[in-house]
Amino acid sequence: MAFSLREGRWALLTALFVSVACLAQERIASCKACHGADGNSTTAGVPSIAGQPKLFLENQMILFREELRRSPVMTPLLKDVKDAEIVQLADHFSKLPAKVVAASPAEKDLADRGRALGQKLRCNVCHLASYHGQKQMPRLASQREDYLEAEMRAYRDGKRSGGDTIMAAALYGVSDADIRALAHFLARIP
Repeated sequence: MAFSLREGRWALLTALFVSVACLAQERIASCKACHGADGNSTTAGVPSIAGQPKLFLENQMILFREELRRSPVMTPLLKDVKDAEIVQLADHFSKLPAKVVAASPAEKDLADRGRALGQKLRCNVCHLASYHGQKQMPRLASQREDYLEAEMRAYRDGKRSGGDTIMAAALYGVSDADIRALAHFLARIP
């Protein structure tokens, strides 16, 4: 039985889609090893990716793949990943619910100071009033406290690759103590 050209194209497209879907499932499994089974990290220094905006996740993976954001772990993992897979990975993790992973309850004074700093520094403009992020702006709410603190310091100190000047400017001159308070507050927002 001979296939028509049209049937052949559909068969090829179906095979490509299934192939990309299978590769994405394998990559999802490797993402879970560090970022948590449900995308909510329990590993120190590793961010939670569940509930992050899809565009943000896509952008970050491309920055790692293209070595514009450096990471000895992420760059090799994403080196040969095609755009279609990146889109599928971002879609998958963006749909998972984010959970608070803070190791301890909020310290009221520290959290109140962090809340005030978030407003003073206008973090609630780009990352939204709920701190759940939007488009290319990451969700800060429920993110790992240690990760937030380290990344904010890296932005402030000009040591974060793949970052933007807006974040560096927003955190310019902010003390370590204030960064700690802001991270403490953000990590405990559901």
